[in-house]
Amino acid sequence: MEEYGGGDLLSEAMGSAARVVVVEDCVEAPGAFVLHLLLKRALAGGGAAAFLALAQPFTHYDRILRKMGCNLSLHRRNERLHFFELQAFPGKQSFYYLMLFPDIIGSGAKDGAIADCFVRLYSEIQRVVEATRTGENAGQFTIMIDDVSLLEVAAHGSVDNVLDFLYYCVTLTSEMNCSLVILIHEDIYAVEENMGLLLHLRHIADLVVKAAPLSTGLAADVHGQLSVVNKGTFSEQRAKAQKVWSFHFKVKENSTDFFYPGSTMSKVSLNLFFTNLLAFKHSPQPSPLNFT
Repeated sequence: MEEYGGGDLLSEAMGSAARVVVVEDCVEAPGAFVLHLLLKRALAGGGAAAFLALAQPFTHYDRILRKMGCNLSLHRRNERLHFFELQAFPGKQSFYYLMLFPDIIGSGAKDGAIADCFVRLYSEIQRVVEATRTGENAGQFTIMIDDVSLLEVAAHGSVDNVLDFLYYCVTLTSEMNCSLVILIHEDIYAVEENMGLLLHLRHIADLVVKAAPLSTGLAADVHGQLSVVNKGTFSEQRAKAQKVWSFHFKVKENSTDFFYPGSTMSKVSLNLFFTNLLAFKHSPQPSPLNFT
């Protein structure tokens, strides 16, 4: 089981026993920064990761993680990061080919081709996980999907094929003692008829991390609110642990701050109070009134 330690509120809320982590976000509060943090931690201390990229290319993640002190290019050369780009996945019947030319083949053949693509993709992930988890190379391994919503688009809306692939990955986490992290855009599935994939992910998740905008509106020093729901189904040792965490976050160029609501404002108010107190103490005081 993977360790998400890092000494911050997010690490404390996530603990160290979750196998399947679902990150939910929306347009007003993007949650990609959670993936960046978890990817950095997954590669720390000799860990490895398989990253399925649908939303952004490798150069995007490499640039962001470098600012965070993590060299993805180096990890890729050392075969600790296995980066799968949708557009670069090999084969004429690849997802990218099907997305560009969906009408070239019939619907039945297209469904079979999509299923074959998922099987090949899973086989590649299984291969790198097994190679990393054997012998002296055994260590932490994390499978990450940066946008499962686009995975559904790539599969031409075939939720069944997407779920089959995800369930195979979940099985792999149990067999190979690794973790699966999935990002999904909650607002895409706001309509009840379209919530199937989102509800399935919530069902299989050990932890649900949800990024949302502030209920009070925009703020300069707070970018949103993060909720971590520990479903408590994956470890007896966490039976008495806190089940739901809620705190604010601020994304910076090379890190992210997590803090409880009001904590930063309390510090500002306290500093302002002492500043005013000192100014009052050193200011000239008026003479007392004399009525005699």
